[in-house]
Amino acid sequence: MTGLKKNYVLLSAFLFLYFFAQAMSISLLALWLKRTLGLTGAQTGVVFSANFVFAMASQPLYGFLSDKVGFKKTILWAIAVLVMLSGGFFAFVYGPLLKTNLPLGAVLGGLYLGVTFIAGSYALESYVDRVGRKDGFEYSRARLWGSLGFAFAAFFSGRLYNIDPLINFSLASVAGLLLLPILALTRVEAAPQEQSRAESLKPLDALAILRLPKFWGFMVLILGVTNLYLVYDQQFPAYYAAQFADPRHGAAMFGYLNSAQIFVEAGMLFVAPFIVNRIGAKTGLLLAAAIMIFRIAGSGLVEGPVAISAMKMLHSLELPILAVSIFRYIAAHFESRLASTLYLVGVSFGHSLGLAVLSPIVGKSYDLIGFPHTYLLIALGAALFWTASLFSLSPTPPTAGRRGDRRLATPLPDADLAKAD
Repeated sequence: MTGLKKNYVLLSAFLFLYFFAQAMSISLLALWLKRTLGLTGAQTGVVFSANFVFAMASQPLYGFLSDKVGFKKTILWAIAVLVMLSGGFFAFVYGPLLKTNLPLGAVLGGLYLGVTFIAGSYALESYVDRVGRKDGFEYSRARLWGSLGFAFAAFFSGRLYNIDPLINFSLASVAGLLLLPILALTRVEAAPQEQSRAESLKPLDALAILRLPKFWGFMVLILGVTNLYLVYDQQFPAYYAAQFADPRHGAAMFGYLNSAQIFVEAGMLFVAPFIVNRIGAKTGLLLAAAIMIFRIAGSGLVEGPVAISAMKMLHSLELPILAVSIFRYIAAHFESRLASTLYLVGVSFGHSLGLAVLSPIVGKSYDLIGFPHTYLLIALGAALFWTASLFSLSPTPPTAGRRGDRRLATPLPDADLAKAD
């Protein structure tokens, strides 16, 4: 096996296990908080808000350090160790504290989950994208193994949750333990000039992105549409389970549905690069956002498990197109050595900032007016931001290459921070 192929296989395995652990830990978090711990919708919103506050605080640091260390595996080692500790954290720290001292539990849980499974996932994806650009493989075709790992976990998570949620959390720790030997076997060789260029990055270089009009044009869609979509999706498992007479049956069915959705998502991650290459990064972003809005509004209008399940399956179409389009857009419009900073500040930090503000508000709205009416209000707000994004996003430059093509695996010249006008 060549070094390049070996890196693809090992990083794909890392993604599989990491997202398996993520699914076991947080895919049913809303159900665990409400049903097992007995929190209200507003209290659950506070807990989610804390998660994203701490993720938000760590994301700029993650982004800068990712660009600074280049191809070194320092951040991946830290993430692997944190994942390995997940079972003990949920069983002996998080759950007991949320029952006895909600503010302290929310703070400690937000710190752990924000760094490990929220900001950590973005840092990992950014690293894989960086290696993919170097070694000539598509990020999305490595990321699809992450989706398969999530789907594999989701298939069993509902049934295991009904037996004992601690089983889910323990399996997440086992997956974290397996990450360590995989990471030890991974070897990414960077040219000395390439590594020294990354290590020369200074904080002021990263802060320079805040002066770019293109950055803020990009953030209209990220802060608007995708944030509203994520806050809609947070407590969706609880709404889905409520469609069934027996909530335990609903939890199990959500696990099956989540698994099916992610298997379809994995297939879409394979074909998404062809779609985005054909329509361009800007159109890809707008298409993915339009599917999000349709799903939010549809969830507020349709009734019953079958129709709600159909709305859930739309996630398997929009996420791959969105993921590929984001990386394509960043590669086309910004300096390559700041790719991680742009991704973790523009996308990850932007999401956490919005969710930290929106989670308690939307959680309270669920308690006051119910899920369907809240979903329609969210869809209306997202549609307004989508309209603004038509004008704020920059067109895809005709010179933007296909990043999975070996001939174009080397980043375009970094003439300045905004490479393409």
